[in-house]
Parts: sequence; C-alpha cells; structure tokens
Amino acid sequence: MNRVLRAATIGVLVLSPAVLSACSAGQIAQTATQERDIRGGQADLGSIHLRTATTAYPQSGVYEEGGDARLLVAIANSGTSDDELTDISGPGFESYEVVDPTASGDASPTGFTIPAGSNVYVGDGGPQVTLTGLTEALTPAQSLEVTFTFRDAGEVTLPVLVGTPSLDLPRGEQFDFHDEGGAAEG
Repeated sequence: MNRVLRAATIGVLVLSPAVLSACSAGQIAQTATQERDIRGGQADLGSIHLRTATTAYPQSGVYEEGGDARLLVAIANSGTSDDELTDISGPGFESYEVVDPTASGDASPTGFTIPAGSNVYVGDGGPQVTLTGLTEALTPAQSLEVTFTFRDAGEVTLPVLVGTPSLDLPRGEQFDFHDEGGAAEG
C-alpha cells in the first residue's frame, strides 16, 4: 500500500505541469488582439509606414473653423526605392501647404520625397505641412480623417488626432457648487 501511494503521488507530481500547461492550449490571449497604446493615427501602405499622426496643439486651446492646423507625422520608407508624397486631402479641411527646408529649387510645393530606408519627420526638423481652411472648430483629442497619397505606394486614410499640450496648463477659476448667489429662490 505504501508503494502504491508513493507511485500515485509521483505520477500526480510528474503529470500536473503538463495538465496545467494544457489549460490554455489553443486559447488566444486577450492581449494578442490589442493594439499598443500610441499617440496619433498610424497606417501601413506597402513599404510606407505612417506613425503618430497628429496636429500640433492649438495655442488657444481650439482650432477655429476656417483656421489652419500644423500636421505632425513620422513617415518611414522601408523599401529599396524612394517614394514621394504627392497629395494630402480630407473632408475636414480645404487644402494644405508644404514648406520643405531641405528641398531644392525644383521641388514640388505640394509634396516631398521619402528616401528609401529612411524616415521623414513632418513638422519636426523636416518638411512643414499646414492643413488650411478647417471646416469646423476642433479641440484636443478630436480627429480629422486625412488621406495621404504617395506616387508609388498609393493612398491611405487615417485619423489625425488634434494634439494635446505637452506641458501642464494653468487651470481657470474653480467653480463653487456651494455658492447660492444668483440661484433662484424657491
């Protein structure tokens, strides 16, 4: 009897890791389908990869209807040949302007080159893009649908978030819920 009990105990100890590890076999972890938390829209279009697409934070706290918004986006080209951004469009703005400080005199005023195996940081040391004629007022964390068109890769539409402030902003005057001044007396 002692030998039978010992054999059963050893059998349970040897088999329990295999049985316990099989509990999740074939299951998909909840985190397997979640996107990582990033700031701004992202998209992949062949060898072109757009990341952290936002606008700059509006200095007054809101972009007014008819105003302009500065675009910020990182564009990577993992391909072996250069591609060119040829157009930017969307229903939330009328047009766009490009200023590329690195461009030669014969460069396109509506686009810029994304060199093969390289990154272009729009609005941060690279080309400056301004979305002009906003069709509605926008506040931080709202988004615009923006379509980027590339000469070779084609076009892709993604949400471009309105930027948030990078520093803490001073708060306005607090509201006093206990102040009964001005309240209707009943």
